[in-house]
Amino acid sequence: MPVLSAIYNLIISPLELLFEIIFEVANKIIGNPGISIIFLSLAVNFLVLPLYKRADELQAEERDMQAKMAPWIKHIKKTFKGDERFMMIQEYYRINRYKPIYALKSSVSLLLQIPFFIAAYNLLSGMKSLQGMSFGIIEDMGREDAMFMIGSFPVNILPIVMTAINIVSGIIYTKSQPLKARIQVFGLAAVFLVLLYHSPAGLVFYWLLNNTFSLVKNIFYKIRNPRKALIIILAFAGLIIIPNVLVRPDLDIRQKILLVSGALLLTSPFILSLIKPKIENSIKADKDDSIIFFLGASVMALITGLLIPSAVIDNSAVEFIDILGLTNPASYIANSLLLSFGTWVLWGGIFFFMSGRIQAVFARVVWIICAVSLVDYLLFGTDLGIMSSALQYEKTPAFGLTEYIVNTLTVIAISVVFGLLFSKFRKIAKMILIIGMVTILAVGTMNTVLICQTYSWYQTHVATNTDVADIPLSRNGKNVIVIMLDRSLGSQVPYIMEEKPELKDKFDGFTYYPNTISYGSWTLSGAPALYGGYDYTPQKLNERSNEKLKDKHNESLRVMPVLFGQNGYKVTICDPSYAGYQMVPDLTIYDDHPEFNCYITKGRFNCFEDSEDQESLNKMINSMNALRNRNFFCFSLMKISPLILQMTFYDNGAYNQSALSEDSSDVLYKTSLSQYVNGLSMSMGYYHEFLNAYAVLMNLPKITTVDDSSDNTFLLLENDTSHSPCLLKEPDYVPEAVIDNTAYDSDMLSRYTIDGRTMKMENIKQVTHYHSNMASFLKLGEWFDYLKQMGVYDNTRIIIVADHGRDLGQFDVLCHDKDMEYFTPLLMVKDFDSKGFTISDTFMTNADTPTLATSGLIKDPVNPFTGNPISSDFKKGPQVVFYSDFIDSSLLTGNTFPSGSWYQYEGDDPLDINNWNYLYDR
Repeated sequence: MPVLSAIYNLIISPLELLFEIIFEVANKIIGNPGISIIFLSLAVNFLVLPLYKRADELQAEERDMQAKMAPWIKHIKKTFKGDERFMMIQEYYRINRYKPIYALKSSVSLLLQIPFFIAAYNLLSGMKSLQGMSFGIIEDMGREDAMFMIGSFPVNILPIVMTAINIVSGIIYTKSQPLKARIQVFGLAAVFLVLLYHSPAGLVFYWLLNNTFSLVKNIFYKIRNPRKALIIILAFAGLIIIPNVLVRPDLDIRQKILLVSGALLLTSPFILSLIKPKIENSIKADKDDSIIFFLGASVMALITGLLIPSAVIDNSAVEFIDILGLTNPASYIANSLLLSFGTWVLWGGIFFFMSGRIQAVFARVVWIICAVSLVDYLLFGTDLGIMSSALQYEKTPAFGLTEYIVNTLTVIAISVVFGLLFSKFRKIAKMILIIGMVTILAVGTMNTVLICQTYSWYQTHVATNTDVADIPLSRNGKNVIVIMLDRSLGSQVPYIMEEKPELKDKFDGFTYYPNTISYGSWTLSGAPALYGGYDYTPQKLNERSNEKLKDKHNESLRVMPVLFGQNGYKVTICDPSYAGYQMVPDLTIYDDHPEFNCYITKGRFNCFEDSEDQESLNKMINSMNALRNRNFFCFSLMKISPLILQMTFYDNGAYNQSALSEDSSDVLYKTSLSQYVNGLSMSMGYYHEFLNAYAVLMNLPKITTVDDSSDNTFLLLENDTSHSPCLLKEPDYVPEAVIDNTAYDSDMLSRYTIDGRTMKMENIKQVTHYHSNMASFLKLGEWFDYLKQMGVYDNTRIIIVADHGRDLGQFDVLCHDKDMEYFTPLLMVKDFDSKGFTISDTFMTNADTPTLATSGLIKDPVNPFTGNPISSDFKKGPQVVFYSDFIDSSLLTGNTFPSGSWYQYEGDDPLDINNWNYLYDR
């Protein structure tokens, strides 16, 4: 990381992030960017008011000291010369306990303004959500105001007004001060005029508001008892806000509680002023305050910058590696550390040292924050579901009233207990912080080392394999293709075909089996039977209790390739699920068969056909890197917050990142590879995981090689397009940076009802799964058209199958609090020379895949590892399926699956709850 970037992340980025969060939260509540900028200015100015107040005091101290010493300094300079003059002045400084470096006190206010200016400039000057937005007489907040023109020169009123206010404020502020101070103030006003004259109106408006605040502040200081007047105004503002919040119908209960709490905070200075003597007597300063504060700040920096990010990445490090632009995921931790240390230690330390008499309060508060943060992180909101590498949960987290109450009471109790502990046992508090810091550092370092080891493995075993997949098919032999569409829901097929009837022609010869189940709820429990047959259902795997789950999983992945290979087929394997129990498949499980052609395809193709050059691809990868660098720290802030605040920080996965404008000329690259959804029909941004998988389906024709030989071929291809739910542009179901499907959705409501059965499309999880599934079908249909054109469609058997379904709640199949849609995978089969699109009610399971693949081609097929016949006879009678929350292969280190729920299915419709029975948990 360049040194300048590190310095920027340490000093400026914390302020920029603070400004962005304040603006975005305000804009979501207010709905007006102009008013939101006003709120941002007020919030920031009140936040830094203690800093500027202390800076003014330091400047006053410096002026008074200079005035006191001026007569004698003048006398010494007049009387003495050379070294004697220098020695006399130094001695006079010593007598007055003054050092020349103290002259910098007069510049403290200026030094403070620099990072705040840079942060505001970088944020507001590039904020796309301001482009095209008007406010009052300002036509476009994203451009210079240009109220009128003199020839070709724009006359920008806002910078001129800003400078005028700055000058008036300076006149008031520097009244009775020496000429040097006035020159500094007026010179600074001129500098800002030059810097901001051609800047976007939103930025200038923000700085104009800051100058207005400064003017009011300087006037305020002239009145009698300004502190008392200020706290009365704040209390009055808080009392006005409360009823306005309560009557707003567009706010939910959680938001109202937060806003009312914020309004009550405005009244707290007034309340505290009434009991101030009691508080001051109860909080006593101590010489260890600074040590405790910086220990606590360091602990918080390590929690938010090291512990939480490293734990998330270490859980599945390969998901954070982009094969087309290799970056060590540990770099995200380094950026998070800089951002967190800048926030907690640097800026926290500045506030601490500038706080004067209340440093004891800072020490106590940071001690309590450490305790509350660890409790929130370790005990609350720990099971929020699947999260993508863009730090977005598949299902938006939601907490119940009971969870909010329990968490709030816990936070209050922890605060009280640790507050008392701090008062009575301050030395112990210091030791606890030291132990905590060392422990967190050790755990975080260990996680980071493991991440670096994973990255090194990835570089050696995956990145070095630059071979582009090649799928060989022959016109005169037999071709067998097994496509595993991860999480593709068979229950959605009728609705997909109803909306896109042309797919029936593309899927000519296919038979769709709606009465199909899987034996597991997730890939680790559902995929082995798909790949290896009935020897690998969860029940059968648990019976082989003397073998590792990992080894049995790898064995299942080898069954069909080895079987076809032994019978003279050319074998091609792409992305076998969790090979080696790794997220990025470990292809070395096939090393004993060098004749197999094995490939990693996911992430190796660029999804955008008009941007194939490396430069454009790098822009997209850099966009994702920047997103992660920012959002890991934001994710940490969410995890350490009380539950009532977590959704405010999470912001539907956007983490309060400023929105991008649709009319951006470079929207393809400036839009982050993380999709932000608004309602059921609108979104902004791409979903990184979807693009990686979808690009493979797009490029299938390019990587398919057809020849006139009589070779028999076997292809095993896994793809995650249907596993990566996201909103797509209708009616083509393609990824776009900005999507608004409102009109299409309103016209097509009937597409979700067939033969009286309605598929629910009431939440974003249901909609996005349908979109991704549809996109998979459309791209496969294009490939099938290509196979027809190349003359290899009729002599090719194709099986499209999924390892499991998902709990979408689309058909009300709830059994013992679990949605049986988990066990409703896709199964479609096209045999040689078959015609037409048909539907069969025959009971099937995804464990029939090896039987379907070998039928009529391999006589009496036998599992090459267990010696058992490959047959579908095992599905007679009731079938037992397994649900488990264990979806992380790194946790499945034993020989059997951990505890879960077992269910029984028997019937002719997996979507009929009467065909399901709960058995037991074990």
